[in-house]
Amino acid sequence: MEGVRQWRMRRDGNASKIDLSGTAPAGWSAPETLTWVHVNCAQPGARDWLEATTLEPLVLRALLAPETRPRATVHGSGVLINLRGVNLNPGDEVEDMVSLRMWVTEGVVVSVQLRRLMAVSDVMEGIANNLAPDGAAELVARLALRLADRAEPVVAGLNERLDVLEDQVIDNLGVLDRRELADVRRIAIMLRRHMAPQRDALSTFEIEDMPWIRSHDRSRLREATERVTRLAEELDALRDRAQVVHDQIMDARAETMNRQMLLLSVVAAIFLPLGLITGLLGINVGGIPGADDARAFWAVCVGLVVLGLGLMALFWRIGLLGRR
Repeated sequence: MEGVRQWRMRRDGNASKIDLSGTAPAGWSAPETLTWVHVNCAQPGARDWLEATTLEPLVLRALLAPETRPRATVHGSGVLINLRGVNLNPGDEVEDMVSLRMWVTEGVVVSVQLRRLMAVSDVMEGIANNLAPDGAAELVARLALRLADRAEPVVAGLNERLDVLEDQVIDNLGVLDRRELADVRRIAIMLRRHMAPQRDALSTFEIEDMPWIRSHDRSRLREATERVTRLAEELDALRDRAQVVHDQIMDARAETMNRQMLLLSVVAAIFLPLGLITGLLGINVGGIPGADDARAFWAVCVGLVVLGLGLMALFWRIGLLGRR
């Protein structure tokens, strides 16, 4: 079946594709080998094949759950592990991470994906080149490392995009694309949402007291945990840097608005006494000074100009007009 890949791996690194007979996972294992059954539920018939097996109902529900979070849970002699990888499928959002669900026992690993996951293809390519893992925990570690390998360029790309935005804040705030900043923040937050639990899941799996998890398996799992931890820390730094850029934008906008409001206030303060004087001289009552003098209009105009210049000089002196 196209949606079900079955491998049998030996401790010397050699592996071969097999066609398992029967639906009982207990009969899939063979001495001194590891059997890996990978089910791609995006392919027709793959889900039906998995449901027809005699996996425990709890395990089957965990493998086929519509929504999962990264975790590692011991169940009997095996471990249920959920991991997440960045979505590199064409047309999809990279932050819409793809889940990889695994039921891991000493001799058999059953993994399930609902969408295409390139990290799984990377591991299968290595197995096809006779570079197979020598145990179940080693397979989990290798998958986790390939998931981190695929996520690192995505995080590096976010760093580069944010570097450009930070330069724009320093050089020319007017050309900064705030939608780009919002997109970087959104992707970093959504990736971080899964990276932190994935780190905890790998750490939990590493310290579980399973006899088939060997010392060098724990070293490899520890390496995978550290890689995921570093990615989570970089995403935390990205989120914080994006917040700093956003704060700088808001500060610049507030400063521009304050400068404009200050200018309007100064103009209003200059014209307020001038308006008061012209208003008093324009009232329709008797006794207006200079009403019968032809030179009075020009005298008032000169007085208003002098008063306006005096107010401007006063505001300049106290720093209101000269402030930037």
